[in-house]
Amino acid sequence: MKKQKILFVCVHNSARSQMAEAFLNHLAADRFEAQSAGLEPGTLNPLAVAVMSELGLDISGNLTKDVFSMFKQGKVFNSVITVCDGANAERCPIFPGITKRLHWGFKDPAALAGTWEEKLATTRTIRDEIKAQVERFIAEQ
Repeated sequence: MKKQKILFVCVHNSARSQMAEAFLNHLAADRFEAQSAGLEPGTLNPLAVAVMSELGLDISGNLTKDVFSMFKQGKVFNSVITVCDGANAERCPIFPGITKRLHWGFKDPAALAGTWEEKLATTRTIRDEIKAQVERFIAEQ
């Protein structure tokens, strides 16, 4: 069976899309090939690295990627899933081919306020929400 190619997109490709990519590749690598990218790629969020590490998933070596570069390269995906807010999701390019667009909105760890521990706790919640959504996606396919 040919793997479905899935692209997760958020603003900076620093946390939410990186976590979604890692979960899909970890939980269903036999059926899916996940990648992630950002509208304005930044640097990997240390909160995301920390909470994923707690589950044994190392994303510390991941690079942030530009969604518009992927678009210009003519990459084709079965599904493009935005994981940012709705307004930013609308900025995502329309990829060629038969691509299903989905939107899963999650809080942005980069926008959290508080101490490191407080932000870490909220990022864990976001991580768990992303994992649950990825599991639902796998079950529905």
